[in-house]
Amino acid sequence: MPRWIAHLLVAMVFAAAVAVAFSRVDYDWNWPAVWGYRRKFLQGWLVTVAVSLSALVVSGLVGSVAALMLRSGNSLVEAAARVYVELIRGTPLLVQLLIGFYVVATAVGLENRYVAGVLLLSLFSGAYMAEIFRGGLDAIPRAQIDSGRAIGLTPWQSLRLVVLPQAVRLVLPAVAGQLVSLVKDSSLLSVIAISELTLNAQEVNAFTYSTLESYLPLAAGYLMLTLPLSALARWLEHRFRYEIA
Repeated sequence: MPRWIAHLLVAMVFAAAVAVAFSRVDYDWNWPAVWGYRRKFLQGWLVTVAVSLSALVVSGLVGSVAALMLRSGNSLVEAAARVYVELIRGTPLLVQLLIGFYVVATAVGLENRYVAGVLLLSLFSGAYMAEIFRGGLDAIPRAQIDSGRAIGLTPWQSLRLVVLPQAVRLVLPAVAGQLVSLVKDSSLLSVIAISELTLNAQEVNAFTYSTLESYLPLAAGYLMLTLPLSALARWLEHRFRYEIA
């Protein structure tokens, strides 16, 4: 059976099960009331897209720098990166957003809540990216680096031509999972009053008292972002596997 048919069948069975569950719920649907706020949903979704894409790029850069710091061999540099990683991974994102925006951003005069939100979200995800990247780099045998040096490659060339292509292949599944989590974590930006999809859905719910009608579009909106990310990651994983083989 082709893989796409198998996926389609499973999706249909899951959809049927969900439909049966909803049919057994005694609930008065009020879609017309929520439909009147469709532009608010669209506006929130576009903000979520913009914030998530920005955070994806910045967190990748932050994670790359932190991973190199962890492997720098300099005890002070390594300690700084380790403290950052453990501090971020050991505390909830909700607390980081509240302290980061209302305390740190205020102290440094950063008033744009969208910029602050992207930076805080990027720092949070970057800590996890750093460990993923570091693990991928450490998984490459030292002998391959020495072989690159033996044929005249500089340390940077050995990293770029020998280590990174293999490390990227190893970390892609974990990176994909982290990127999907980052998109979903952006929903917490509502606590600092960023008008993204979650906050707008909460406001529509407050306006219409239609809870399920407000949050079902919310789930659909996030799926529209996370499913393409997962598909892209699988395609990249296949592509790099072919190139390295």
